[in-house]
Amino acid sequence: MSATPGPSPEQARAGALAAALCYFLWGLVPVYWKQLAAVDALELIAHRHVWSLALLAVLMSRTGGFRELAGLLRDSRAVATHLLSGTLLTLNWLVYVWGVNAGHVIETSLGYFLVPLVNVAAGRLVLHEHLRRLQWGAIGLAATGVALMFWQAGRPPWIALVLAATWGGYSFMRKRSALGAIPGLAAETLLLAPLAVGFLIWREIDGAGALGRVDLPTHILILSAGIVTAVPLLLFGYGARRVRLTTLGLLQYLAPTVQLVIGLWIYHEPFTRQRLPGFAFIWAALALYTIDNVLAARRAPA
Repeated sequence: MSATPGPSPEQARAGALAAALCYFLWGLVPVYWKQLAAVDALELIAHRHVWSLALLAVLMSRTGGFRELAGLLRDSRAVATHLLSGTLLTLNWLVYVWGVNAGHVIETSLGYFLVPLVNVAAGRLVLHEHLRRLQWGAIGLAATGVALMFWQAGRPPWIALVLAATWGGYSFMRKRSALGAIPGLAAETLLLAPLAVGFLIWREIDGAGALGRVDLPTHILILSAGIVTAVPLLLFGYGARRVRLTTLGLLQYLAPTVQLVIGLWIYHEPFTRQRLPGFAFIWAALALYTIDNVLAARRAPA
Protein backbone atom coordinates (compact mmCIF):
# COMPACT_ATOMS: atom_id res chain seq x y z
CA MET A 1 0.00 0.00 0.00
CA SER A 2 1.48 3.36 -1.01
CA ALA A 3 1.85 6.08 1.61
CA THR A 4 -0.40 9.11 1.46
CA PRO A 5 1.65 11.99 0.04
CA GLY A 6 2.41 14.72 2.53
CA PRO A 7 1.86 18.42 1.94
CA SER A 8 4.11 20.21 -0.51
CA PRO A 9 6.70 22.70 0.83
CA GLU A 10 4.38 25.56 -0.21
CA GLN A 11 1.46 23.98 1.65
CA ALA A 12 3.64 23.37 4.69
CA ARG A 13 4.74 27.02 4.77
CA ALA A 14 1.15 28.20 4.39
CA GLY A 15 0.07 25.81 7.14
CA ALA A 16 2.79 26.99 9.51
CA LEU A 17 1.86 30.62 8.83
CA ALA A 18 -1.83 29.89 9.48
CA ALA A 19 -1.08 28.03 12.72
CA ALA A 20 1.28 30.78 13.91
CA LEU A 21 -1.34 33.44 13.15
CA CYS A 22 -3.95 31.37 15.01
CA TYR A 23 -1.83 31.19 18.18
CA PHE A 24 -0.86 34.85 17.87
CA LEU A 25 -4.54 35.84 17.70
CA TRP A 26 -5.30 33.62 20.71
CA GLY A 27 -2.52 35.45 22.52
CA LEU A 28 -4.13 38.82 21.71
CA VAL A 29 -7.58 37.77 22.99
CA PRO A 30 -7.07 39.36 26.46
CA VAL A 31 -7.10 42.79 24.77
CA TYR A 32 -10.55 41.99 23.35
CA TRP A 33 -12.00 40.79 26.66
CA LYS A 34 -10.53 43.75 28.55
CA GLN A 35 -12.69 46.07 26.45
CA LEU A 36 -15.72 44.22 27.84
CA ALA A 37 -14.69 44.27 31.49
CA ALA A 38 -17.87 46.17 32.46
CA VAL A 39 -20.05 43.25 31.27
CA ASP A 40 -20.65 40.27 33.54
CA ALA A 41 -18.30 37.39 32.61
CA LEU A 42 -21.08 34.79 32.59
CA GLU A 43 -23.13 36.97 30.26
CA LEU A 44 -20.15 37.35 27.95
CA ILE A 45 -19.75 33.57 27.74
CA ALA A 46 -23.47 33.18 26.98
CA HIS A 47 -23.11 35.71 24.15
CA ARG A 48 -20.03 33.86 22.93
CA HIS A 49 -22.08 30.65 22.70
CA VAL A 50 -24.96 32.27 20.83
CA TRP A 51 -22.97 34.30 18.30
CA SER A 52 -20.43 31.53 17.74
CA LEU A 53 -23.27 29.14 16.94
CA ALA A 54 -24.78 31.65 14.50
CA LEU A 55 -21.48 32.05 12.64
CA LEU A 56 -20.77 28.31 12.67
CA ALA A 57 -24.22 27.66 11.18
CA VAL A 58 -23.36 29.98 8.27
CA LEU A 59 -20.03 28.21 7.76
CA MET A 60 -21.60 24.75 7.89
CA SER A 61 -24.23 25.74 5.34
CA ARG A 62 -21.35 26.22 2.90
CA THR A 63 -19.35 23.11 3.84
CA GLY A 64 -22.07 20.53 4.41
CA GLY A 65 -21.34 20.22 8.11
CA PHE A 66 -25.04 19.90 8.98
CA ARG A 67 -24.98 16.25 7.88
CA GLU A 68 -22.24 15.47 10.39
CA LEU A 69 -24.09 17.37 13.10
CA ALA A 70 -27.37 15.56 12.39
CA GLY A 71 -25.60 12.20 12.58
CA LEU A 72 -24.18 13.09 15.98
CA LEU A 73 -27.57 14.09 17.39
CA ARG A 74 -28.87 10.59 16.62
CA ASP A 75 -26.14 8.98 18.75
CA SER A 76 -26.79 9.35 22.50
CA ARG A 77 -23.21 8.45 23.43
CA ALA A 78 -21.81 11.06 21.03
CA VAL A 79 -24.25 13.64 22.44
CA ALA A 80 -23.04 12.88 25.98
CA THR A 81 -19.40 13.18 24.88
CA HIS A 82 -19.96 16.58 23.25
CA LEU A 83 -22.08 17.79 26.14
CA LEU A 84 -19.21 17.04 28.51
CA SER A 85 -16.59 18.60 26.19
CA GLY A 86 -18.82 21.67 25.73
CA THR A 87 -19.19 22.02 29.50
CA LEU A 88 -15.42 21.85 29.97
CA LEU A 89 -14.91 24.41 27.21
CA THR A 90 -17.50 26.73 28.75
CA LEU A 91 -15.84 26.51 32.17
CA ASN A 92 -12.47 27.21 30.54
CA TRP A 93 -13.85 30.28 28.75
CA LEU A 94 -15.56 31.54 31.90
CA VAL A 95 -12.50 31.27 34.14
CA TYR A 96 -10.31 32.77 31.42
CA VAL A 97 -12.55 35.80 30.83
CA TRP A 98 -12.99 36.35 34.56
CA GLY A 99 -9.24 36.03 35.15
CA VAL A 100 -8.34 38.49 32.39
CA ASN A 101 -10.85 41.09 33.51
CA ALA A 102 -9.89 40.66 37.18
CA GLY A 103 -6.27 41.55 36.39
CA HIS A 104 -4.75 38.05 36.20
CA VAL A 105 -3.55 37.94 32.57
CA ILE A 106 -0.14 36.59 33.64
CA GLU A 107 -1.73 33.74 35.59
CA THR A 108 -3.98 32.87 32.66
CA SER A 109 -0.88 32.64 30.47
CA LEU A 110 0.61 30.22 33.00
CA GLY A 111 -2.45 27.99 32.58
CA TYR A 112 -1.82 27.56 28.87
CA PHE A 113 1.90 27.02 29.40
CA LEU A 114 0.87 24.08 31.61
CA VAL A 115 -1.54 22.51 29.10
CA PRO A 116 0.99 20.27 27.24
CA LEU A 117 2.28 18.89 30.53
CA VAL A 118 -1.26 18.28 31.81
CA ASN A 119 -1.97 16.35 28.60
CA VAL A 120 1.09 14.16 29.18
CA ALA A 121 0.10 13.52 32.80
CA ALA A 122 -3.48 12.70 31.75
CA GLY A 123 -2.15 10.24 29.18
CA ARG A 124 -0.33 8.41 31.96
CA LEU A 125 -3.11 8.53 34.56
CA VAL A 126 -6.17 8.05 32.34
CA LEU A 127 -4.89 6.11 29.33
CA HIS A 128 -2.01 4.36 31.16
CA GLU A 129 0.43 5.45 28.47
CA HIS A 130 4.11 4.75 28.95
CA LEU A 131 6.07 7.94 29.64
CA ARG A 132 9.64 8.42 28.52
CA ARG A 133 12.27 9.54 31.00
CA LEU A 134 12.35 13.13 29.77
CA GLN A 135 8.57 13.34 30.03
CA TRP A 136 8.72 12.27 33.68
CA GLY A 137 11.38 14.93 34.23
CA ALA A 138 9.20 17.60 32.61
CA ILE A 139 6.22 16.70 34.82
CA GLY A 140 8.45 16.78 37.91
CA LEU A 141 9.82 20.23 37.04
CA ALA A 142 6.33 21.59 36.39
CA ALA A 143 5.02 20.19 39.68
CA THR A 144 7.94 21.83 41.48
CA GLY A 145 7.14 25.16 39.84
CA VAL A 146 3.48 24.99 40.89
CA ALA A 147 4.49 23.99 44.43
CA LEU A 148 6.84 27.00 44.61
CA MET A 149 4.03 29.33 43.56
CA PHE A 150 1.77 27.77 46.19
CA TRP A 151 4.39 28.21 48.91
CA GLN A 152 5.25 31.81 47.98
CA ALA A 153 1.70 33.09 47.43
CA GLY A 154 0.06 31.10 50.20
CA ARG A 155 -2.48 29.74 47.70
CA PRO A 156 -2.32 27.56 44.62
CA PRO A 157 -2.41 29.37 41.25
CA TRP A 158 -5.98 28.13 40.89
CA ILE A 159 -6.82 30.16 37.77
CA ALA A 160 -3.90 28.59 35.92
CA LEU A 161 -4.66 25.11 37.25
CA VAL A 162 -8.36 25.27 36.31
CA LEU A 163 -7.52 26.56 32.83
CA ALA A 164 -4.94 23.82 32.27
CA ALA A 165 -7.22 21.09 33.63
CA THR A 166 -10.33 22.14 31.70
CA TRP A 167 -8.48 22.66 28.42
CA GLY A 168 -6.63 19.36 28.88
CA GLY A 169 -9.93 17.61 29.61
CA TYR A 170 -11.55 19.31 26.63
CA SER A 171 -8.73 18.20 24.33
CA PHE A 172 -9.06 14.64 25.62
CA MET A 173 -12.81 14.58 24.98
CA ARG A 174 -12.46 16.12 21.51
CA LYS A 175 -10.07 13.33 20.54
CA ARG A 176 -12.97 10.93 21.15
CA SER A 177 -15.11 12.74 18.56
CA ALA A 178 -15.20 11.92 14.86
CA LEU A 179 -16.45 15.41 13.98
CA GLY A 180 -14.26 18.05 12.39
CA ALA A 181 -13.38 21.29 14.13
CA ILE A 182 -16.37 23.33 12.92
CA PRO A 183 -19.16 20.71 13.34
CA GLY A 184 -17.60 19.67 16.66
CA LEU A 185 -17.65 23.18 18.08
CA ALA A 186 -21.14 23.66 16.64
CA ALA A 187 -22.34 20.53 18.46
CA GLU A 188 -20.88 21.73 21.75
CA THR A 189 -22.41 25.20 21.46
CA LEU A 190 -25.74 23.84 20.21
CA LEU A 191 -26.15 21.51 23.19
CA LEU A 192 -25.54 24.37 25.63
CA ALA A 193 -27.31 27.05 23.58
CA PRO A 194 -30.68 26.63 25.37
CA LEU A 195 -29.00 27.49 28.69
CA ALA A 196 -27.15 30.43 27.11
CA VAL A 197 -30.26 31.83 25.43
CA GLY A 198 -32.36 31.34 28.58
CA PHE A 199 -29.76 33.10 30.69
CA LEU A 200 -29.56 36.06 28.29
CA ILE A 201 -33.36 36.38 28.19
CA TRP A 202 -33.48 36.30 31.98
CA ARG A 203 -30.79 39.01 32.18
CA GLU A 204 -32.74 41.22 29.80
CA ILE A 205 -36.02 40.75 31.67
CA ASP A 206 -34.24 41.43 34.96
CA GLY A 207 -32.84 44.67 33.54
CA ALA A 208 -29.22 43.60 33.97
CA GLY A 209 -28.43 42.54 30.39
CA ALA A 210 -25.90 44.46 28.34
CA LEU A 211 -27.79 44.63 25.03
CA GLY A 212 -29.66 47.91 24.74
CA ARG A 213 -27.90 49.32 27.79
CA VAL A 214 -24.31 49.78 26.62
CA ASP A 215 -22.75 52.06 24.03
CA LEU A 216 -22.40 51.21 20.33
CA PRO A 217 -18.72 50.08 20.44
CA THR A 218 -19.53 47.66 23.26
CA HIS A 219 -22.49 46.29 21.29
CA ILE A 220 -20.20 45.69 18.30
CA LEU A 221 -17.64 43.92 20.47
CA ILE A 222 -20.27 41.67 22.06
CA LEU A 223 -21.72 40.71 18.67
CA SER A 224 -18.18 39.99 17.41
CA ALA A 225 -17.72 37.13 19.89
CA GLY A 226 -18.49 34.58 17.17
CA ILE A 227 -15.79 35.97 14.89
CA VAL A 228 -13.25 36.08 17.72
CA THR A 229 -14.02 32.41 18.42
CA ALA A 230 -14.24 31.03 14.88
CA VAL A 231 -11.45 32.79 12.96
CA PRO A 232 -8.53 31.37 15.00
CA LEU A 233 -10.22 27.96 14.95
CA LEU A 234 -10.42 28.01 11.14
CA LEU A 235 -6.76 29.02 10.91
CA PHE A 236 -5.86 26.21 13.30
CA GLY A 237 -7.82 23.66 11.28
CA TYR A 238 -6.08 24.77 8.08
CA GLY A 239 -2.63 24.73 9.65
CA ALA A 240 -2.95 21.49 11.61
CA ARG A 241 -3.52 19.48 8.41
CA ARG A 242 -0.40 20.88 6.74
CA VAL A 243 2.35 20.91 9.38
CA ARG A 244 4.02 18.27 11.52
CA LEU A 245 2.76 17.75 15.05
CA THR A 246 6.19 18.72 16.34
CA THR A 247 5.93 22.08 14.59
CA LEU A 248 2.42 22.56 15.92
CA GLY A 249 3.65 21.71 19.42
CA LEU A 250 6.32 24.39 19.24
CA LEU A 251 3.93 27.02 17.88
CA GLN A 252 1.43 26.45 20.73
CA TYR A 253 3.76 28.31 23.13
CA LEU A 254 3.23 31.48 21.10
CA ALA A 255 -0.24 32.18 22.58
CA PRO A 256 0.70 32.14 26.30
CA THR A 257 3.93 34.01 25.53
CA VAL A 258 1.97 36.83 23.86
CA GLN A 259 -0.46 36.82 26.82
CA LEU A 260 2.44 37.09 29.27
CA VAL A 261 3.92 40.03 27.37
CA ILE A 262 0.52 41.76 27.28
CA GLY A 263 0.06 41.26 31.02
CA LEU A 264 3.51 42.69 31.73
CA TRP A 265 3.86 45.53 29.25
CA ILE A 266 0.31 46.65 28.46
CA TYR A 267 -1.56 46.03 31.71
CA HIS A 268 1.50 46.37 33.99
CA GLU A 269 0.61 43.40 36.17
CA PRO A 270 3.23 42.70 38.87
CA PHE A 271 5.82 40.05 38.11
CA THR A 272 7.89 39.97 41.27
CA ARG A 273 11.11 38.09 41.91
CA GLN A 274 9.10 35.66 44.00
CA ARG A 275 7.09 34.60 40.95
CA LEU A 276 10.11 34.07 38.71
CA PRO A 277 11.38 30.73 40.16
CA GLY A 278 7.99 29.07 39.67
CA PHE A 279 7.76 30.24 36.06
CA ALA A 280 11.40 29.24 35.50
CA PHE A 281 10.70 25.64 36.58
CA ILE A 282 7.67 25.46 34.28
CA TRP A 283 9.58 26.93 31.33
CA ALA A 284 12.37 24.42 31.99
CA ALA A 285 9.73 21.66 31.99
CA LEU A 286 8.41 22.88 28.63
CA ALA A 287 11.95 22.97 27.21
CA LEU A 288 12.48 19.36 28.34
CA TYR A 289 9.11 18.33 26.93
CA THR A 290 9.93 19.98 23.58
CA ILE A 291 13.35 18.31 23.38
CA ASP A 292 11.71 14.94 24.07
CA ASN A 293 9.15 15.54 21.29
CA VAL A 294 11.84 16.50 18.78
CA LEU A 295 13.95 13.44 19.63
CA ALA A 296 10.91 11.16 19.45
CA ALA A 297 9.98 12.61 16.03
CA ARG A 298 13.49 11.96 14.73
CA ARG A 299 13.45 8.37 15.94
CA ALA A 300 10.00 7.66 14.45
CA PRO A 301 9.85 5.93 11.05
CA ALA A 302 9.05 8.15 8.06
